[in-house]
Amino acid sequence: MKPTSFHEAKARSFTPLPVHIADELRRYDAYLRDVRGLAAGTRRNQLRVVGLFLRQNFERRAVELRKLRPDDVRRFLASQLGSGCSSSYASQLASTLRSYLRYRTTRGDQVCKLSAVILNPVHWKHASLPRALKPEEVGYLLDAVAGARHWPRRNYAIVRLALDMGLRSGEIAQLLISDVDWREGTATLKGTKSLRQDVLPLPVETGQALADYLQHERPVSSHPAIFIRQVAGRGQPITSRAIQKVIKRACCRIGLQHCSAHALRHTLACRLVENGSSLKEVADLLRHRSLNTTLIYAKLDTPKLATVSLPWPGSQS
Repeated sequence: MKPTSFHEAKARSFTPLPVHIADELRRYDAYLRDVRGLAAGTRRNQLRVVGLFLRQNFERRAVELRKLRPDDVRRFLASQLGSGCSSSYASQLASTLRSYLRYRTTRGDQVCKLSAVILNPVHWKHASLPRALKPEEVGYLLDAVAGARHWPRRNYAIVRLALDMGLRSGEIAQLLISDVDWREGTATLKGTKSLRQDVLPLPVETGQALADYLQHERPVSSHPAIFIRQVAGRGQPITSRAIQKVIKRACCRIGLQHCSAHALRHTLACRLVENGSSLKEVADLLRHRSLNTTLIYAKLDTPKLATVSLPWPGSQS
């Protein structure tokens, strides 16, 4: 079978899936949701990769993994991993394929030979520092959204939720008016990435930004969502992608070309660590399912790291 180039694969991703592959992806998606408990965004990324894999190998035939050879898996990996591919993407590609093959074992397939050729690239865990905004950049960002020509109150409230509470884009989009307890000063998150319900304290400035938007800028709508579309689909809840665009555009206006919605979440975590919060407290606020996810912020705690540093060779100890 001729290897699929990166550009050919990208073009295929925009054409309709064959029915038998679409059915296979639906079954795999149900497994990821009901058995693995993965969030919609994570499932979407995995389905995209598996869809490309199935298309390359089963475009015109039934999905039967017993007919695949290890070289078929190698060809797919080679087609996806171009010269400019990052190690993190390579790791994601490998873990997604292994996840799909594990799913196929639940369907009775023998996939050991296929799994054996999927190797993890060298990718040092916690090798880089989390990307976060400096205090002055935070000030510029808040000024930029507050002074925007279109829907400044909505955009300001969105940025404050990400900066002050570390909310993900999907969590901001899913917030309902009834989720905010104004008397107690809390916000309840439902259907989060960790698939649990969390009650978080609502900072005063964040609550004021939300109230200002609800009272003066939110379109009239019977939908219970806090953030409502202003133009296309007016009256319907905003999407997580729209939340990401709001933050991305605001960052670009102040010259932060590589800033993202997730960077605001990192900014909150870094500020907490620098102010003396423990990693457990940061993990609880960010709602990490594992404390290992939070360990990257340990590198930001310079004073504590200095106490365990080893003497430089040749220096007086």
